[in-house]
Amino acid sequence: MKTPKIILIIAFFLSSMVLFADDPPPPPAGHGATGNQDPKGAPIDGGLGILLALGAGYGGYKLYRKRKQEAEESE
Repeated sequence: MKTPKIILIIAFFLSSMVLFADDPPPPPAGHGATGNQDPKGAPIDGGLGILLALGAGYGGYKLYRKRKQEAEESE
């Protein structure tokens, strides 16, 4: 039973060596670009806030449902 797990772990480690990403292409010249500029990262603040709010809402809903079920069982 351990053999398939070990083979799978080794396969994941070896495949990660092949899956390295290439460097991003240089920015296009023109349109006011001056030399090589560092690429700007995508903002994650808005999406992260939405995910946190949805997770908190879902957790509150599950808690509400559990308490409601416990109240119905105790009656």
